[in-house]
Amino acid sequence: MNRDKKPLYRKVNTRARGVIHNFGSDFKYSRNKKRETVEHTKGSMHGKKERGLDYTPLFRFLLSKVGKKWDDIFSEASSRLDKTDPIFWIVALDENEKEEYVRTGESSFFSGLYVDVENKLQLTNPELKAKDMIPYCNCCTHTLNGKVFGTE
Repeated sequence: MNRDKKPLYRKVNTRARGVIHNFGSDFKYSRNKKRETVEHTKGSMHGKKERGLDYTPLFRFLLSKVGKKWDDIFSEASSRLDKTDPIFWIVALDENEKEEYVRTGESSFFSGLYVDVENKLQLTNPELKAKDMIPYCNCCTHTLNGKVFGTE
């Protein structure tokens, strides 16, 4: 990871009240089994689950690079990340995988991106704006690219 620049992810505040990271209830189903499994002998506590990382800075970085060369964008983004998987949550390399918008959280959405035939990063739907989108419930604040639905 590139230590000269800030990483493109941040740790979610886990001390705030009401922040839920799906902790617990995974190990309770496996702790009282009669026979030993590889997890028990190796001492695994289901460490493959990663919680508490927010990739919003990555998505904003990618949106700011629309129209530029994909190879340069990918190399910079991957040098500032812990893994490259979150890049492809929002960027489609294949024509069939393109989406107008991508849901990244409970009520946060980002415009879908794709790599065109000229190897440049492009918006899937450049006309998509937050003012055109309608929230599906009234209890949450829905956002598109950081802007509240129905505004701007």
